[in-house]
Amino acid sequence: METIRLKSHIGNDGLLRFELPTAMRNVEADIVIVYSVNDEPEEDPAEWDAFIDATYGILAHDPIERPATLPKDVRDELL
Repeated sequence: METIRLKSHIGNDGLLRFELPTAMRNVEADIVIVYSVNDEPEEDPAEWDAFIDATYGILAHDPIERPATLPKDVRDELL
């Protein structure tokens, strides 16, 4: 048994068309289709660029600092 994950589009005619990338030819196969509808609109790259531009450097006045590493004998024991 093989699992193949594909992303496809259902056209206005309500038909789903796909090609299976397999070397098998002229055989009977049991096919199981599980689908979920993607309700989220595709992201616009320009919106992501605008978000980065708006937030880049926002913590420049209050940078995040990493505390010094504790000595080995003070660390909690791993379970």
